[in-house]
Amino acid sequence: MKEKFKATVNENFEFSLSSEDLKKIDVISNNSQAHIIYNNNSVAVETLEANFNNRSYTISLNGNRYRVKLQNELDALISQMGLSLGNASEDDEVHAPMPGLILEVNVAAGDTVLKGDFLCVLEAMKMENTLTAPGDGVIKAVHIAKGESVDKGMLLIELEQND
Repeated sequence: MKEKFKATVNENFEFSLSSEDLKKIDVISNNSQAHIIYNNNSVAVETLEANFNNRSYTISLNGNRYRVKLQNELDALISQMGLSLGNASEDDEVHAPMPGLILEVNVAAGDTVLKGDFLCVLEAMKMENTLTAPGDGVIKAVHIAKGESVDKGMLLIELEQND
C-alpha cells in the first residue's frame, strides 16, 4: 500500500508525496546539516528549527529560509474533518480541539505551570490527546472534571500568563 504525505512550504505551496517517491530520495545527515540526493543531484539543507510533535521545520536551502509542515494521511483526515490534535487555544485559554471524554485533569486552580506542561488528557476518536499549557502561568480556573464529556471548542482551562 502506498502511503501518501503532504508537504506545505511557507503556507503557500503544497506538494504530494507517496512512500514510493520517498524511496527515491537519499539523505546523508550530520546533526542539523544534511545532503538530499535526488536524480543524481545533491542539495545541502540545514535544519534551523524542528518541532517533531507538530511535524513542522524551518530549513535553510541555498541561502533561503523555508517553513515546512509535513502531514500524513491521518493528519489530513483530521484536518479535513475540521479537528485538531493541538491546543486550539488563546494564550490564556485551553479549549477542546475536538469532542471527547476527559480522562485526566492534572492541574487545579492556583497551580503554576510552564509552557508544554500536561494539563489534561482528552480521549477522542479512540485516541488519547494530551493538552498542554500554551505558556508559563498560573491556573486561573479549571472548568472540567475527570469523566466529563466535552464539545469541540469548549473552554477547559483558564490561565493567567506570567509577564
